[in-house]
Amino acid sequence: MARDIQTVVSGMHFLEGPRWHAGRIWFSDFYSHQVYSAREDGGDLRVEARVAQQPSGTGWLPDGRLLIVSMRDRKLLRREADGSLVTHADLSRHAGGHVNDMVVDAQGRAFVGDFGFDLMGGAPFQPTGLWRVDPDGSVHRVADDLWFPNGAVITDGGELRVCETFANRVTAFAIGADGSLSRRRTWAKFGEPPTSTDVGQAVGQAVVASDGCCLDAEGAMWIADAVHGRVLRVREGGQIVDEIQPGTGAFACMLGGADGRTLFICAAPDFHEHARVAATEARLLAVRVDVPHAGRP
Repeated sequence: MARDIQTVVSGMHFLEGPRWHAGRIWFSDFYSHQVYSAREDGGDLRVEARVAQQPSGTGWLPDGRLLIVSMRDRKLLRREADGSLVTHADLSRHAGGHVNDMVVDAQGRAFVGDFGFDLMGGAPFQPTGLWRVDPDGSVHRVADDLWFPNGAVITDGGELRVCETFANRVTAFAIGADGSLSRRRTWAKFGEPPTSTDVGQAVGQAVVASDGCCLDAEGAMWIADAVHGRVLRVREGGQIVDEIQPGTGAFACMLGGADGRTLFICAAPDFHEHARVAATEARLLAVRVDVPHAGRP
């Protein structure tokens, strides 16, 4: 089916972490070091925060304060009512690489992933854990052996689903009342995990390199495939039921808009740091879909 894909924001470096919140689309630009928000059509573009150590995932506490992942110094920042940024949690003693995406639950607990190794420096791949940051800023390791945990969603039924970019799978957990994770299972399997710790070879073995994602009202997930330039609608088990090809790389997505049926896509030619720092070719795209947003983020 032909899709009408619109560009709503252009001239960016590399976009990640799109969120629909308070009637606006929010997103981070890694290499301008800014978090933005805009209207659904891209108008009224605002700088919401400046994060010197590279912003990524965002979320909100129950009282409305914004949380922002600060990747390079491995911190979670909090925007106060006066607009100032303070450290909400320091994950530098915990994370094995840059901290990355996250999802925040209704109690204000942030589930945060990290690279696990020096991706940009060419280090060999290694698994890592998942961190829960409680509203008081305390950090707790809640899962192990995740292969580059990336985008994550929380269903209305209290299930956490985490995209593992290098594992060809989405892994699900039940969230306990105390924020603990249990009943681990593979929610979607696209192929076998890679057989090499060499990142180039591992990327070559990716059937679906699941990156940013979101949840719809039928329980399916839209998942950006960071290697193959597409956004996939996936049902449990790994069945791909829809595919959008924006004609460029796709790295994250979020359902939003007034009726929840606008799928926003973070697009760029590639994810290579040096190329993206030097260019402003990234765009925020929008396409209409049939099933609206559900869950978190």
